[in-house]
Amino acid sequence: MPRPARRANPALAASLAALLAASACDTLLTEAPDSGDVFDAPIEGLSPEELAGFIAGDEQFGLPFRPSTGLGPIFNNVSCASCHSGDGRGRPENNLTRISRGTDPARDVGGPQIQDRAIPGAVPEDLPPGVDSSERLPPAVFGVGLIEAIPAADILANADESDSDGDGISGRPNFVVPAEFVPAREPGGGTGLQLGRFSRKAQVSSLLQQTVEAYHQDIGITTDFLPVENSNPQASQATEAADAIADPELPTAQVQQVIAYLRMLQPPAPGADTESRLRGEQLFGTVGCASCHIPEFLAGTSPIPAIEGLPVVLYSDLLLHDMGEGLADGRPDGDATGREWRTAPLWGLRVMRDFLNGEAFLLHDGRARSVEEAILLHGGEARVARDAFDSLGAADRAALLDFVGSR
Repeated sequence: MPRPARRANPALAASLAALLAASACDTLLTEAPDSGDVFDAPIEGLSPEELAGFIAGDEQFGLPFRPSTGLGPIFNNVSCASCHSGDGRGRPENNLTRISRGTDPARDVGGPQIQDRAIPGAVPEDLPPGVDSSERLPPAVFGVGLIEAIPAADILANADESDSDGDGISGRPNFVVPAEFVPAREPGGGTGLQLGRFSRKAQVSSLLQQTVEAYHQDIGITTDFLPVENSNPQASQATEAADAIADPELPTAQVQQVIAYLRMLQPPAPGADTESRLRGEQLFGTVGCASCHIPEFLAGTSPIPAIEGLPVVLYSDLLLHDMGEGLADGRPDGDATGREWRTAPLWGLRVMRDFLNGEAFLLHDGRARSVEEAILLHGGEARVARDAFDSLGAADRAALLDFVGSR
């Protein structure tokens, strides 16, 4: 299915409109979508310098690489934007396959990720036998700067590993060791264990690591942080010979532009309150959804001053939960088991289909094609809430789904 075109950034559209107005152009421009209806709008309150950096990072995020500019030699896609539709979630055809042997990343057979495409002369990887594998849908990237700014203490306040309150919910943090290249001055960096809050199992603690590893694993782009190319262990000679571009391939300044861009992306606005949605919000709490999908945090300190103090209305506790055998992938990540997943944020669901050709792909691998289907696939700690939802009458069920779908 064709991938939808990336929508024009409202900041870029506004800049273009200003330029045309200044030159007394009489041509009418197509009106840009409202910033609350897209995934690639900047947060409010940025300085002119920050906004210029946002635009530069946006361009870098959408830049397609070629073999002549460093793509590969083995890779999954050609740009950041190719996997994240409009900066939102991806499609199942863009799923990434993560592999390991238990907690061992299985690098001797191509881990921790299978690169299923290759530049001419190189050999793409196949899934090797005897490994734990997990399909992962590319997640949305908007709002990650807000997630980064949530104080760790506020996230940990909701952890209840031993289910001391007896509600059946035992969310727990995933403490991880950051990559060596992530300095202590970087949020989520430094020596020792740090709170994981990014990726499907909260196995990444910093945006720097998330970005650098995505370039390296997904696109085959080396940086000063990870300067050695991936190679297919079963065809290493051919794969290495195909790469003629000197490493590192992407300057640190451009990596930092992308990180700054990601930090400054605002989440889409929720839909307007209606009688149905207000009823649905009440039911969302009553049936138990809000026990894990916590509606709101407050941002603390951030490298972007405009973020500090903002509400973070993501509907997630960012903790790990046992979601039952039906959703288990059998593959640990950090301290997360093969049955545990980080609670998925619900923000952006209102406009999700606008960037996916009218479709929906939910859960860690995109198997659910509607919010209702995703809820009914919940198990483990979410079983009680799922069963409570399933027992609702038709009108109440529709109201709850209307509320969730409007986030």
